Amino acid sequence: MLDVKGKRCVVIGGGPVALRKAQSLLECGAAVEVISPELCSELEELAANGSVKAVRRPYRRGDLRGAALVIAAADDGEVNRSVSQEASESGILVNVVDVPGLSSFIVPSSLRRGDMTLSVSTNGKSPALARRIRAELEESIGEEYSLLASLAEEVRSELKQDGVTVPAEAWQQALDLDTLLGLLRSGRREEAKQRLSESLRKHG
Repeated sequence: MLDVKGKRCVVIGGGPVALRKAQSLLECGAAVEVISPELCSELEELAANGSVKAVRRPYRRGDLRGAALVIAAADDGEVNRSVSQEASESGILVNVVDVPGLSSFIVPSSLRRGDMTLSVSTNGKSPALARRIRAELEESIGEEYSLLASLAEEVRSELKQDGVTVPAEAWQQALDLDTLLGLLRSGRREEAKQRLSESLRKHG
């Protein structure tokens, strides 16, 4: 949930894991730099089209200077430890893939539906389990949840403009997920919005 838009984020490593981390950072709008003597074909493609900056050599101490965040995903454990040490000494957030003890943050397995993000974490104990649970959620959490988030934002803004203050408890009651999501799934967005608004105004 960090705002890394436009910020320099460094990925150490050039394999499939580094690719996955680089893609996640790109989705967040980061300025991604990948440092590795070799890059997998997908990373080469991202470098060729300018999506990432590629530095094709081994990591060197000092490479992290000015970075907002670092991901250590090299195949060499000693390199990852060195990256972790430099980042820690420089006060830079660092994640060493699959080694929580060397990380200042861990990366959950996330599911995105528009502006809504659901994250699953096992506190680093089993990334595979987190990914499996996320996959289960993908089957039941559809795009209608993103629509509901946008709808709720609209209603919230309109209530605020009208000077209507609604207690948090009233929001919980008004967000009748079964009914609202059912209406959205059937394309009845305005009806869902009206229902939510009327329910909230009763408590305002």
